[in-house]
Amino acid sequence: MSGLIKSSIARKVVMALSGLFLVFFLLQHFTINITSVIDPETFNSWSHFMGYNPLVQYVLQPILIAGVIIHFVMGFVLEIQNKKARGTSYVKYRGGANAPWVSRNMIYSGLVVLAFLGLHMYDFWVHEMAYKYVEVLPENPTRYHEETVEKFAPFWRTVIYVISFLLLSLHLWHGFASSFQTIGVNNKYSSAIRLFTKLFAIAVPLGFAFIAIYHHLNPITH
Repeated sequence: MSGLIKSSIARKVVMALSGLFLVFFLLQHFTINITSVIDPETFNSWSHFMGYNPLVQYVLQPILIAGVIIHFVMGFVLEIQNKKARGTSYVKYRGGANAPWVSRNMIYSGLVVLAFLGLHMYDFWVHEMAYKYVEVLPENPTRYHEETVEKFAPFWRTVIYVISFLLLSLHLWHGFASSFQTIGVNNKYSSAIRLFTKLFAIAVPLGFAFIAIYHHLNPITH
């Protein structure tokens, strides 16, 4: 039994650490993407750097993909473990009386976020790989802003992105703060950390949603 408990704790720690890593990536991603609204030239410059820098492409990108896989696999494993642990009492489980709605439905918001990541990878990463390695087109440092705006031209795609960002906000609302608790951060700064995680969970996803809506409403005219 103690071995199972230790194994479960280890999985929660791995999930928390991978989640914090993904939050850092999310902030970096938002910082670059918001420039597509503020200064398209800066967005093109940063995007070109991220797309052609060997350290980013061959070291950081694989680490990021591994972090996504680890985080979601651990989430699914822990969800299965929790259901098995509740056993027959699961039918009597009064979730609303024991935990907030968001924390009880992390697996579902996580599934939607994972599906969104698949769409995002298809829209941008697959396109980038095809541009560089399939079509083998020449470098064009000015193409990124126009390509990004064109992705949000269809109304349905913009709606999907906005809904996904709202669900990402719910996922972060509980997950970001609980990650610090899982790794044992419990000191005089805990209240400030919780406040920061809540503000982050609202501001960053809404910022992404704003970017999508802005580009949909401001198409490039040739």
